[in-house]
Amino acid sequence: MNEPARRIVWTYAEYLEQERASPTKHEFLNGEIFAMAGGTPEHARLCANVIAEIRAQLRGRPCVVYSADLRVRVQATGLATYPDVSVVCGRLERDIEDKDAALNPIVLVEVLSESSEAYDRGQKFAHYRRIPSLREYVLVSQHEQRIEVFHRNEDDSWTLREARAGEGAHLEAVGCALSVDEIYRDPFSQVATAAEG
Repeated sequence: MNEPARRIVWTYAEYLEQERASPTKHEFLNGEIFAMAGGTPEHARLCANVIAEIRAQLRGRPCVVYSADLRVRVQATGLATYPDVSVVCGRLERDIEDKDAALNPIVLVEVLSESSEAYDRGQKFAHYRRIPSLREYVLVSQHEQRIEVFHRNEDDSWTLREARAGEGAHLEAVGCALSVDEIYRDPFSQVATAAEG
């Protein structure tokens, strides 16, 4: 009689050991390790624009904006992942098991892609909502000029606000506004248009 295949269950320490040796990033949840897909040039540009906009507005304030190289751990669920953009205000709280993982982001940003949009809106947001410090979750579309800001209210409910072309997406938690036009500005398309004309 054949035995059923066993699922491999990793410890968090084993995940960290593999992550340090790997050229690619992975998520960790419930003993499983999941490879994270690489992004497109459009995805990278939108991430860089969001970081630039937030960083410029936070200058001189006790908040720091981080790229997707910062690992965030959700202690309540065990998820370890790499948000596209994270903002931490005050002292960076590090996980006891993982000195490179932040526990206290106040704002998290994900740039949506076809492969990740359902996860970013659903399960990942459910994990992120369990982070006590988190006040805003921002989704940036790759397919249209639209930024969605989910804001945590005093009663722990969440309110969605959308911003489109010509508008600003307000991040109340850090006193910033993301100009939709600036986030989606593509200098190369303007050069190409001028050259064609």
